[in-house]
Amino acid sequence: MESMVERFVRYTSINTRSNEESTTIPSTQTQVDFATNVLVPDLKAIGLDEVIYNRENGFVIGTLNANTDEKAPAIGFIAHMDTADYNAENVKPRIVENYDGSDICLNEEHQIFTRRADFPNLKNYIGKSLVVTDGLTLLGGDDKAGICEIMEALAYLVAHPEIKHGKIMCAFGPDEEIGTGADHFDVKEFPVDFAYTIDGESLGQLEYETFNAAGGTVTLKGVSVHTGTAKGIMINCAKLAMQFDSLLPGAAVPEHTCGRQGFFMLMSMETQVDTGKMNYIIRDHDKELFEAKKAFFLQAGQTLNEIYGREVCEVSVKDQYYNMYDIIKDNMECVNVAKAAMEKAGITPICDPIRGGTDGSKISFMGIPTPNIFTGVENLHGRHEFACIDDMKKAVEVIVNIVNIEK
Repeated sequence: MESMVERFVRYTSINTRSNEESTTIPSTQTQVDFATNVLVPDLKAIGLDEVIYNRENGFVIGTLNANTDEKAPAIGFIAHMDTADYNAENVKPRIVENYDGSDICLNEEHQIFTRRADFPNLKNYIGKSLVVTDGLTLLGGDDKAGICEIMEALAYLVAHPEIKHGKIMCAFGPDEEIGTGADHFDVKEFPVDFAYTIDGESLGQLEYETFNAAGGTVTLKGVSVHTGTAKGIMINCAKLAMQFDSLLPGAAVPEHTCGRQGFFMLMSMETQVDTGKMNYIIRDHDKELFEAKKAFFLQAGQTLNEIYGREVCEVSVKDQYYNMYDIIKDNMECVNVAKAAMEKAGITPICDPIRGGTDGSKISFMGIPTPNIFTGVENLHGRHEFACIDDMKKAVEVIVNIVNIEK
């Protein structure tokens, strides 16, 4: 059987980028092909007891039955097959053995480097082996590293039946990067007590607190008239957009916040004189502060309408996902098991809140507590993405430790 690294190089070479503009499930045919032609056969080759592909939601589900009568929880492991909104065609992974701490030349022809000055996290990988890109694409370790680590752990457990475990399930899903994959996840098809997304970054990350998230839309309604006769008549939507944004707290933006501080972010804006649209995201870890931010956003629209004495903007807010800690805090077994598994592997758990979300956010609220575990991949979603082979192997060790009932 091929090694985990060989599998990782093979998988990352395949384009599985998702498409936010698509209306299909999954959003791209490449994900369907990857699921049916690669993941399903590979899981069967590992020797799982059952492997299925759900054509309704695009998830590949695998099951390894318990090999002991001793009572043990059923545990799931989840990763996503799609990659982010960055060039994913013709990915050419390359291995840097025993990284020496210098700048990494990704592409000599185009003089593309991953430089230590830009990425100080490189100092953490001296002496380790890295998988990098050729500087023209992303790598796709987010989250093909997670898929490969789950597969490697399952293959190890199949080959070592002396390691006693309860029922283990895996799920590889589409469209995580566009935020829709987990919406269609079928928990009835995944009967586990708790699960983990293997979708974090650096060694030791164990995440069970995410943002509460919403999207905000502002539709602007101006008045266009010849500039020569515009006085007292024209309402310019470009100016309205600036006015609306100025009503939001200037310090509550991603570039000025960290830790558990929430924010508003203007994601896109398009205006003509008489029409316009603005798209925001709204984030906060604290539920009360999250609700207050949404109310503030809506109030900004009302304020602008009052200033003009007419409806110059229409504002709407739609929740996207919630802080999974609100579920996990009452189901801490999954966190405690993962902490113990990491410590057994000689890893100190790093339990910082995620300034974002995972599929586990939605799946936790569907009834399966689902924290997030590291993959060993950093600098995600771009040409400087890299995977640390040593840390990927540690992720496999943690997965095996999690399910081993003879801990």
